[in-house]
Amino acid sequence: MLKRIWSYLAILFGGVVIACGFNLFLIPHHLLSGGVSGLAMLIGYFSPFNISVMYFVLNIPILIAGWIQIGKKFIGLSVLSVVTVTVLLEFIPVKAVASDMLLSSVFGGVLVGVGAGISFRVGGSTGGFDIIGSIVTRYRDFPVGTVLVGMNAIVILAVAYLENDWNLALASMLSIYVTGRMIDLLHINHIKVTVYIVTDQTDALLEKLLKRPRGVTKIKTEGAFTHKEKDMLMTVTTRYELAELKTIIKETDPQAFVNIVETVAVMGQFRRG
Repeated sequence: MLKRIWSYLAILFGGVVIACGFNLFLIPHHLLSGGVSGLAMLIGYFSPFNISVMYFVLNIPILIAGWIQIGKKFIGLSVLSVVTVTVLLEFIPVKAVASDMLLSSVFGGVLVGVGAGISFRVGGSTGGFDIIGSIVTRYRDFPVGTVLVGMNAIVILAVAYLENDWNLALASMLSIYVTGRMIDLLHINHIKVTVYIVTDQTDALLEKLLKRPRGVTKIKTEGAFTHKEKDMLMTVTTRYELAELKTIIKETDPQAFVNIVETVAVMGQFRRG
């Protein structure tokens, strides 16, 4: 229960940080963030539509796709983040903290990246391309931030064309790059870990672990002191998926001995299925 409350509080805090990055640094200078928020800003700058409303509306189909592909817990936290940012964009005044566009792009990118990274660390996201990035990294071994930067190219080209101002486009690109770097620093999804689980609940654990996209190896072990035979399960997973894996282990066998080791490299088929 405490962990769940902490996750909710972290998501809310991340939403506050992101909304501040938008309304205090990026939006006053007509700079863009990445992904869906960037599209919402683009629409808001060149139409009468409200940025916060567009941010929420554009996220709806992506959240539905994430619900199907990723899972209810992840998307539940993502919905909380999207709603938080949407509401705060209405209440935080749009006022430039820094008059310099370049400084605003950097610090705005830092705030958005920190907010998104916090959301990822507790098992959620900020919606939008973050969810698409998470879906991609479940199938391909790329850092989330790098995936997001790659998907944002079309948004940058759009603002350069519509504003006819490459300074604005390049400053937006810098902001998006900084955001991506901050996400990778906080989220470290692309780092692999090997998990060794010594358990008495082998069948129950395997039933849950084999539903995940990672393979599991079963090894017979014997305690050196007790001479009692046990099973050890070994699996390689990502740091992002580690939180989910720990929850499964705690719920199934709270007495299990678990050793988690950072993995230097993986050869062969990392994803099962």
